[in-house]
Amino acid sequence: MYRSRTMAIVLSLTISGIVGLVVHLSIKPEWLPWLLVVVLTFGASFALIFVSLESLIFGQIKTIYKMLNQLRKKDFAGLAKREPGSNPITNIKDEINFFANLKQKEIERLKKLEAFRKDFIANISHELKTPMFAAQGFVHTLQDGAINDPAVRDQFLTKAAKSLDDLDALVQDILTLSQIETGEIKMKFETFDLYKLAMELVDQFEPKVEEKKLELIVVKPTKPVLVIADRLRISQVLTNLISNSVNYTSENGKVEIRFMVGKKKVVTFVKDNGEGIPEEDLHRIFERFYRVDRSRSRTHGGTGLGLAIVKHILEVHKTKATVTSKIGKGSVFSFKLPKSENQTPH
Repeated sequence: MYRSRTMAIVLSLTISGIVGLVVHLSIKPEWLPWLLVVVLTFGASFALIFVSLESLIFGQIKTIYKMLNQLRKKDFAGLAKREPGSNPITNIKDEINFFANLKQKEIERLKKLEAFRKDFIANISHELKTPMFAAQGFVHTLQDGAINDPAVRDQFLTKAAKSLDDLDALVQDILTLSQIETGEIKMKFETFDLYKLAMELVDQFEPKVEEKKLELIVVKPTKPVLVIADRLRISQVLTNLISNSVNYTSENGKVEIRFMVGKKKVVTFVKDNGEGIPEEDLHRIFERFYRVDRSRSRTHGGTGLGLAIVKHILEVHKTKATVTSKIGKGSVFSFKLPKSENQTPH
């Protein structure tokens, strides 16, 4: 920049000198003072115009060249933020910045997706191996001679079947989650009674409830609990939330399902007095395969995808699940659904 300014000054002086010499040879001596003023004015004007052009145009072009060089090197983060201007050349620079910012965001998003993909593959590999290796171990033990003992054979076959059931449940949950995310599962919205649905679902937990001597109750509301939603998918949401509470509630504990009917919304609560969730884990429990305590979660059962499925189903319903919890006191999961104006369920 300084070199170009020096050249501009030298060039302006040279041109002024040549013009002055030519005019001096062709005019009268008394005009020389005026000639000097004209020559100096011309030289100063030339230098001023050049410096102005350098500042307004050449400097901007130089900046644009540097930006294009950064784009070539894929250094999007190194570019300045987009600031719209009125100068056409400045606008070109702004558009390059805008493009670079878009690409930088795209790169960051792809990096996050790649990290998520790696975590997902690592998690799913671990989750699939556990029931597979368990079933494989039981079968190999039977092959090694244990099959000849009826009592051992029945015990190991039962355990192998349980491991295969766990594997099937995991695969089904993965497929369900994938289909919801890709939009393959279409929601069928209809009016139905949420209380009656909950009453139908609790029966399937009877064996587990009796085994742990739990109290599983559905509080009967004073008003009809009619909502507009996909009955099958909300059934899955309730099943997963109840299952989660039953699994993480100790013996002689209590799990309660209740409803609050408002003017436009119906809020469903699934409350337990189980182990509780640490505050630092609350924001992550709806992630795939996230377990608060991996060393203990395996004994509680589940695929690690139940709450993730809850999250995605409710998102399609344009709502979400919330949770409050205290260690040693239990947890309360809740979600809202639109109340049906039609008081006759389908």
